[in-house]
Amino acid sequence: MRTLHKSTLSIAVVSLLFSGCATLSPEYERPSAPIPSTLAMGVKENNQSVQKLSWKAFIHDDRLLKVVAQSLEQSRDLRKAVANIEAARATYRIQRSSEFPTIEASATGSKARSLNSTTNTTSITQSSSATVGLSSYELDFFGKARSLSESEFETYKGVEEAERSVRITLIAETVSAWLTYASDQSLLALSKQTEVSAKRSLELVQKRVDLGIDSKVSLYNAQSIFQQAKADVASYTTKVAQDRAALELLVGASVDEALLPKELEVTSQNWLADVPVGLSSEVLLSRPDVLEAEHNLKAANANIGVARAAYFPSITLTTKGGVGSSTLSGLFSGGTSTIWSFVPNISLPIFDAGERDANLDYAKAKRDVYVATYEAAIQTAFKEVSSALARRATIYDQYAAQEALVEATKQSYTLYDARYQKGVDTYLNALLSQRSFYSSQQSLISVRLEEPDR
Repeated sequence: MRTLHKSTLSIAVVSLLFSGCATLSPEYERPSAPIPSTLAMGVKENNQSVQKLSWKAFIHDDRLLKVVAQSLEQSRDLRKAVANIEAARATYRIQRSSEFPTIEASATGSKARSLNSTTNTTSITQSSSATVGLSSYELDFFGKARSLSESEFETYKGVEEAERSVRITLIAETVSAWLTYASDQSLLALSKQTEVSAKRSLELVQKRVDLGIDSKVSLYNAQSIFQQAKADVASYTTKVAQDRAALELLVGASVDEALLPKELEVTSQNWLADVPVGLSSEVLLSRPDVLEAEHNLKAANANIGVARAAYFPSITLTTKGGVGSSTLSGLFSGGTSTIWSFVPNISLPIFDAGERDANLDYAKAKRDVYVATYEAAIQTAFKEVSSALARRATIYDQYAAQEALVEATKQSYTLYDARYQKGVDTYLNALLSQRSFYSSQQSLISVRLEEPDR
């Protein structure tokens, strides 16, 4: 029993001795960000980190909060991303285990009856043994296994960041779909109001034409605005149904009617909170899509170490140690003998027609690909954030101007309609002012959709 314990200890020492080898991977250096050092001028810096805030901190409407929470729970895309994380983690664990030897224990026994041809007698022989040892363990002198593990680890971390991207995108798309539904509900309500108003005007014009006060030109003009509003009602009814279908696809389940907005109310509380923004473009390096690209770059960098290690000898070791006895009962007691085997094997590459050179060139080229991908991810992030900040800088002024335009066209339509009914002006001017009023209201709803935190 003591001998078997010594064998196990010796194998453990060999394992630890060779588990801390260095790798041949190039030292990783993060590429410099190919973007300006600041995001936008005129944006107030906020000391509060966006990364530390929960997504719930950005949504003020309780109904929208519940819809987003439902999408995070039910979305199949998010479930697929989470499953990909588990698969990547398992792959990394499989590769990591190759850095350590597999220790196996075995026990065998045999018993045979044989004939002695000289004495013409038979005899029975038996033997038993118990061993523990390594089964074809490659000594990682040149860090090949560690480089492979590092590559798999970075791949796994990249998949984690991809899941974060899916999660953030799902939240953003759900919010956008919910607000789009509200906006189209408002446009549908506006088109219905305009249809009712246009119908009253059409009836009035019809009476004036019947009395010979107006010509049929006025009647046709009145019919045009009525039919336009009627067509808009049909169009926005379809859009509202499509919006709901799109929202429920994102959520992954049907959405309760009580959680849907009736319209994009101008007088409601703020839909969303303002996002704290820092001026430094360094904040972009924390975006999950950028981090995913960087982890992929690190994985490619580690693969260079794997390709370099292929130039050096591969050393494998098979060893066993234990005890043997002629009887099973004496295997772990007196009368046992020490047994062992030690089988080292070295494989030295000599000629491979340039395969290792090609593999190394391929690994370096793939690293260059991921460098470009990483830089492109940063540039894309900078473009998206800069565009959003530029829009935010002007949306408030546009909304105020659009509100003023709605009020002006409303007053104009009221005056022209009154002048027409009194016979002072033509119906054409009243019609044009009504169309301007209708169009300005539609535009106000669209601007309101872009600026939900007003």
